[in-house]
Amino acid sequence: KIVVLLQLLEFINLDGICSDKELDFVKTVSDTFNFQEDEFFDAKEFTFGNFKAIPNQSKLLIIGNKEEYGDTKAKYVAREKLQGNLFILYLQSTNTYLLKYIGEQNLKLNGQPVRSNWTYIFDKGASIRGGIISPIYYSDIIGIFLEETVSEKLTFTAKDIVFRFKNSKNGIHKFTFSEETGKLIGIMGGSGAGKSTLLNIFNGKYQIISGQITINGFDLHKDKDKLEGIIGFVPQDDLLIEELTVFQNLYYSSKLIFDKRTDAELTNLVNRVLKDLDLFEIRDLKVGGPLNKFISGGQRKRLNIGLELLREPPIMFVDEPTSGLSSMDSEMVMDLLKEQALKGKLIVINIHQPSSDIYKLFDKILFLDKGGYPIYYGNPLEAITYFKKAVNYVDSNISECHVCGNVNPESVLQIIETKVVNEYGKQTRKRKISPKEWYERFIKEIDNKTEIKKNSKKLPKNDFKLPSRFKQFLIYMKRDILSKATNKQYLLMNLLEAPILAIILAYFTKYIAGDEYNFSLNENLPGYMFMAVVVALFLGMTVSAEEIIRDSKILERESFLNLSRFSYINSKVVLMFFISAIQTFSFVVLANLILGIQGLVFQYWLILFATSAFANMITIASSRVPSRIKVENVNLRFVPNI
Repeated sequence: KIVVLLQLLEFINLDGICSDKELDFVKTVSDTFNFQEDEFFDAKEFTFGNFKAIPNQSKLLIIGNKEEYGDTKAKYVAREKLQGNLFILYLQSTNTYLLKYIGEQNLKLNGQPVRSNWTYIFDKGASIRGGIISPIYYSDIIGIFLEETVSEKLTFTAKDIVFRFKNSKNGIHKFTFSEETGKLIGIMGGSGAGKSTLLNIFNGKYQIISGQITINGFDLHKDKDKLEGIIGFVPQDDLLIEELTVFQNLYYSSKLIFDKRTDAELTNLVNRVLKDLDLFEIRDLKVGGPLNKFISGGQRKRLNIGLELLREPPIMFVDEPTSGLSSMDSEMVMDLLKEQALKGKLIVINIHQPSSDIYKLFDKILFLDKGGYPIYYGNPLEAITYFKKAVNYVDSNISECHVCGNVNPESVLQIIETKVVNEYGKQTRKRKISPKEWYERFIKEIDNKTEIKKNSKKLPKNDFKLPSRFKQFLIYMKRDILSKATNKQYLLMNLLEAPILAIILAYFTKYIAGDEYNFSLNENLPGYMFMAVVVALFLGMTVSAEEIIRDSKILERESFLNLSRFSYINSKVVLMFFISAIQTFSFVVLANLILGIQGLVFQYWLILFATSAFANMITIASSRVPSRIKVENVNLRFVPNI
């Protein structure tokens, strides 16, 4: 609609004279398109070249000569060696930037010539270049207009960082990274290049061996207390509790991080986040698991991101947000992240195979090569020309299709990993340019010129406040009870398991010697007591098997938030003890009733409960140990030995 409107405005102004009838016609089209009236007049004056007459001057940016337009309230950026002026108008309702150049210099927009006094749409990922001027990027323009909305800026700087895995040469090689909030940064590279490793370095999980990582001058590792709540991390793994609903997943997560807020305030916060994520309509649906899905993959990914958006951290790291998603879901997730960047956050993500539209969303891109070598850091579209020039492509100045505007990010990875062709015309396994050679070029042409951005040594205020250990214990307990109460299979198995075992064991103990039963002559009672202990061990193990290891990914995130592991473990132990108490009590009551054992219910129950509680503790401790062997196998190994 904007393109049509602009072309109509340019058409009626071709001869420099615009009649009232022509203007009325275009105004009618604008009204039909539901275009805002004030923005229509802004666009009209911009298209006609009457820049001083634009009603909303705060939405106008002038790059070039201030003297000619010094009496306006428009934004201004000086650009050395630029002949003439560049004008950019921001249409807020559609988040669109219009571009017009008045001058005689040979400028190019994404490799295509810019004609003087013509109106262009300055789209995502676009850049303006001229022979002697420094490039003007889309992200730079956005940053200028965002300065009014972002009250406090943060600078994330990783200076000369180096990381190595223990007893290995693999890791991340020395480089510098510095960015301000309000940007969406992508990390690309082949499998095993170190993308996830770099995110874990940035979020503080991995300790670097040299260099320094700071946020507004505060060291990431030395000033952890001061930086609490500043960083958010969304791993690739699912962090949702399958048995809870969409709303409950966010609600209980919010209760663990906002101690000062009331339940009503938390409910309003969760509902607002769900609306922002376009998940409000499915708020009461159970999340489900991979084999029992109730919501789509894209919805799950957005909900995972929502767990961090509750805190609204100014810096967010997201690991493979589009992994396993359809193209439509991928674009929805990336649009969500871009929206957060436009709200003033610094979003850093790693991504494997972005589409053209997704690739253009990035303000900057960092390429990693095998072995953890950084080989490019800068504008996404410039990356394509950078690598093309390095291998002497004929069309090295072209970054996107001049007809459809699409780019091919995969071409960069193909250039990076180009193989040497032998004398028979077949590709060999040897690379034409090794990762180390790409890295050396990167250090010389890019890293040495990286500007360290500076900001005041202040941190934004946030109401991120963890509850006390006891409150965390109660929240964990309530969350766990709710998740188990909605799992019918879990309830049936654990409530019926003990009575069924009691009936089977008591029946065979009572009637194995014959049809007539005499309690005093029953030689199998010692055997029953022994097997009752075995059953108690078995019940205690089965009820708590995988109780912690299945939450390992959720625990990793909660430890990132410095939540109390002590409270979490105690909530598990108390709940397991409670379930084991019910199981052993139902076992003792039924079995003793069948066998005619009178007056010893409490004594039997106390012994079996203590045994089952011991089994709970053993299995919970075992489930904390990462192992490929399922914890249920502990039962199969332990019980036959008895």
